[in-house]
Amino acid sequence: MAYINTVGVVGAGQMGSGIAQLAAAHGFDTWLVDTNPEALTRAEELITNNIHRLVSKGHLSQDGDGALTQLKYSSNVQELSSEIIIEAIVESEGVKKSLVLELDKIAKCSTILASNTSSISITRLASATSRPIKVIGMHFMNPPPIMKLVEIVRGANTSDDTFYTTKALAERFGKTVICSKDFAGFVVNRILMPMLNEAFYALYTGVASKEDIDTGMKLGTNHPMGPLELADFIGLDICLSILNVLHSGLGDNKYAPCPLLVQYVDAGRHGRKRGVGVYDYRKSSQKGKTSSKL
Repeated sequence: MAYINTVGVVGAGQMGSGIAQLAAAHGFDTWLVDTNPEALTRAEELITNNIHRLVSKGHLSQDGDGALTQLKYSSNVQELSSEIIIEAIVESEGVKKSLVLELDKIAKCSTILASNTSSISITRLASATSRPIKVIGMHFMNPPPIMKLVEIVRGANTSDDTFYTTKALAERFGKTVICSKDFAGFVVNRILMPMLNEAFYALYTGVASKEDIDTGMKLGTNHPMGPLELADFIGLDICLSILNVLHSGLGDNKYAPCPLLVQYVDAGRHGRKRGVGVYDYRKSSQKGKTSSKL
């Protein structure tokens, strides 16, 4: 089993920046790569603010500036020479395959290629590379610095060494690890997404208002967030993508996406990140701006 000291992350969105922050805060030399310079700038600002806040609250034991010096940013994937590279890009099999093929060509033969996919087959992603034994699923929950779980998924050819090295890394990040076989949706999303989808069906068929659906699940089942609120937080486009993977991969119509979810995504209502999903967040943000001027 190898001992990882350097971590590369591709994709500077919410998940990628969170994984990079997590790695840097735990003392790993970390690279965050994204071909979009604006995404890198946003990620750097977010990570810097998050780490300073954690230090001020006493949640991060090491010096904040020390953690930030562990992290480097680049728009050139060729600069990656890490012992493990975690891709955290868009949840599309075709796009992910193209990336792992590129990473396979530039990374050292000993480098582990990990995917943060929440539903896509690791075996199929690995088939695009010359190193299927070094390809593994490492699914962080959102947001990665806060959520305690990492779901590790072995492809058909993932080696024991790759598995145990990746598991040890997740544990060094302070995470609890669960292991899933390589079936669509793995464990968490195979259970979670049908619940979120059913909440959309309840809204679509007029069973209750969105507020009552969410309140019912929060107070009736002790969930911290209602299912529709959670779907907005995850991203409705991501929920739809995962449900499509579940539906096609498992062949059961119980995973068929609710037409209302499809309609919202078609309309660009992707949730919090777009300012509107099931709920409209633009009003609350506007109120915040107004009050800050008073």
